[in-house]
Amino acid sequence: MAGTSGSGEGGATAAAAAGGVSPVWFVLVAMLLWSTGGLFIKWSTLSDAELSGARALLAAATVMLLTRREGFRLNLVTAVAAVFYAALLYFFVRATMQTTAANAIFLQYTAPVYILLAEPFFFKEKYRAADFVVVAFCLLGMSLFFVGQLRPRDVEGNLTALASGVCFAVLFLLLRHPRAREVNRASSVIYGNWLLALVMLPAIVSGAEHFTPTNLAIAAYLGIVQLGVGYTLLTLGIARGVKSLDASVIGYIEPIFNPIWVFLFVGERPGGWAIAGGAIIIAAVASHAVWVAKQKRDAEDTES
Repeated sequence: MAGTSGSGEGGATAAAAAGGVSPVWFVLVAMLLWSTGGLFIKWSTLSDAELSGARALLAAATVMLLTRREGFRLNLVTAVAAVFYAALLYFFVRATMQTTAANAIFLQYTAPVYILLAEPFFFKEKYRAADFVVVAFCLLGMSLFFVGQLRPRDVEGNLTALASGVCFAVLFLLLRHPRAREVNRASSVIYGNWLLALVMLPAIVSGAEHFTPTNLAIAAYLGIVQLGVGYTLLTLGIARGVKSLDASVIGYIEPIFNPIWVFLFVGERPGGWAIAGGAIIIAAVASHAVWVAKQKRDAEDTES
């Protein structure tokens, strides 16, 4: 799931003027890479613990290598964020294995609901009427995932996906804390992956015979390319000036394309209620992101 912090149009404009690659492309490619997670998880025959651990091990090494110039300091805020990031990664893999890829990714994207409800308490901000509207629509969308005939496995997978959304929301709130900016922006990602790899190490060792060449290739892709390179491209694009609104809108490539890849290559078809619920959640959150960005832009124009 994408972060949505940016520093305005300046970096993007400068890159275009210099004839370089627009930073928007970095974010776009990152989201496309992230959207392939469901497909490769479905292709793997490893257990959730084995795949999560191997993926995290390779992702930690990759992000450390690519961000080594920013150092590896850790403080209390990023340490707690790392714990929630580790949980987020595991819950998403488990949810994808238990239910459909569409359910797993759409329900993870309910994170903005928890953020909107918790943000005023964390940062002493005021609630806005629009916040309650988007929360109401997201809750409606969530409820549709539990309509119709569901196997016990689907229900557990849906609840696990919701847990991943909660973890993402807490992670986002922690990364907004001023102390999170005092260290490498990737600290929570690096140490969260190391933590998950360490916790899952017994499963990796005991299931060593399950790591066939195909499963090794899948774990390598998910850890090195999908997570490691994807995260680095995202932060690079934002650092070079991608606007918050652009990052938010591009971010919805992940939940839209994730189930599409799985349908095209695995044949898994999401249920009609899940598609309707996912469409409501994405439309509500994307509309809210556009509205917030417009309000912020209008306020800046008024001040200038």
